[in-house]
Amino acid sequence: MSDDAPHVPVLLDEVVAALAPAPGETIVDATFGAGGYTRAILATGAQVIAFDRDPDAIAAGRAANIAGLTLVHSDFSALEAALDAPVDGLTMDIGVSSMQLDQAERGFSFQSDGPLDMRMSQEGASAADFVNEADEEAIADVLYHYGDEPKSRRVARAIVAARPLTRTSELANVVRKALGHRPHDKKDPATRTFQAIRIHVNRELGELADGLAAAERVLKPGGRLAIVTFHSLEDRLVKRFLRDRSGNAPGGSRHLPQTGASRRPSFEKVGRGTRAGDAEVARNPRARSATLRTAIRTAAPAWGDTDLTEVTA
Repeated sequence: MSDDAPHVPVLLDEVVAALAPAPGETIVDATFGAGGYTRAILATGAQVIAFDRDPDAIAAGRAANIAGLTLVHSDFSALEAALDAPVDGLTMDIGVSSMQLDQAERGFSFQSDGPLDMRMSQEGASAADFVNEADEEAIADVLYHYGDEPKSRRVARAIVAARPLTRTSELANVVRKALGHRPHDKKDPATRTFQAIRIHVNRELGELADGLAAAERVLKPGGRLAIVTFHSLEDRLVKRFLRDRSGNAPGGSRHLPQTGASRRPSFEKVGRGTRAGDAEVARNPRARSATLRTAIRTAAPAWGDTDLTEVTA
């Protein structure tokens, strides 16, 4: 929570503008992290209820003892259970944080060798459990769907042949050998595999789908929603959710047959995707892939849980 926090919040001004917090209002920061959005919201005089599943983030926030902040150690998909009343705004910053990436012992990155972990909550099955216990087909499916890895079967076959794998450097080297890696390549071929396994281990897309449905239920009429995503799978899910809930879905499909024609829109004023400008990207390269999507909650009843199976499966 200090000014030199290692995680720099992207599109901060745009997120705060979309939330438009005012003194006395209650805003949910569903992904607390290092507290960048929370600090900016509290500075407006609003109260913040912040969630994070990472115990390290919660411990750091509690140690800071910030007035006006209530911290909840929970997945954001379960935020509804922790709220006593509808809220005025809600924001999510989806994906892995810089603090998690920078700590080798958390196993999110191959930039420094560490245990093959990747668990945001530090509980449950780890990345090592997955790569060492899943069958080749399941590994290939995860790499293809969550990492856009065109040679997923080749990589999965190499992973199975190299088991057991316990270190990030071991997995990265297996992938590089399977795909062919030249030192001058712009992008390390292991990047897609690490992203895919991280998304799978943490159920990130399922969490996002559940979190969006929860946000719909907890926002009061006129409540503001601001969501920042970092890759196309996340953005596609958010875009589709807001399109459907605002009544702008196409004429019908096997997934959502004519839903917009039979339900009142639960969101309006859906903003077009906002990207970081050149100056912000120069200051914070992580902002390059960020997209902000915003909407306003209407007075219509919540639609309930959403079917995003072809995105989250």
